[in-house]
Amino acid sequence: MPQEIMDRLAIRDLIENWAVWRDAGDWDRFRTVWSDDGVMQATWFQGIADEFIRVSREGFEKGVNILHFLGGTSIDLKDDRAISQTKMTISQRGLVEDVLCDVVCTGRFYDFIEKRNGQWRMILRQPIYEKDTVNPVDPSEQLLLDTDLLEQFPVGYRHLAYMQSRIGYVVKKDMPGLVGPQVEALYRRGENWLAGASL
Repeated sequence: MPQEIMDRLAIRDLIENWAVWRDAGDWDRFRTVWSDDGVMQATWFQGIADEFIRVSREGFEKGVNILHFLGGTSIDLKDDRAISQTKMTISQRGLVEDVLCDVVCTGRFYDFIEKRNGQWRMILRQPIYEKDTVNPVDPSEQLLLDTDLLEQFPVGYRHLAYMQSRIGYVVKKDMPGLVGPQVEALYRRGENWLAGASL
């Protein structure tokens, strides 16, 4: 099998393992998808992979319910570096104004992935948040949101941010969306990194 095809299969496997092992709470195997200096950027967390694993595990054990579902993947490959974009949804269940709700956010995982010592590992994961919605689990319940709080967050993840802020997370308010300067800067960063620039 040509090396490029093997590399693409390994990268796709890495991306799928991230979602399955993280959502299942398989923390030892989840650590293996990251490089030693891996970094996670999310609405509620920005930092090194080891810390992300720790706080994710703590939340999992307390019943925080965040799940991921993956769609198609596009991979730009250059030697031992790759930028992958994977369609995804983030689904979080929790209380919003005392109503049990599901928030579903659609977007892409934008990943900086590098082959080190023969193994592909995630260097940086930056989600792109495109649109989201919130719905009561029991459709007969009425949900009333604080519009002032809701409008503090970008349109691509405002309901997700609303829920997360209500349960105590400090939410980053300038994450990349479908369009805008943040996502354009991310694309440039990815292009530069593939061309040999450092992160």
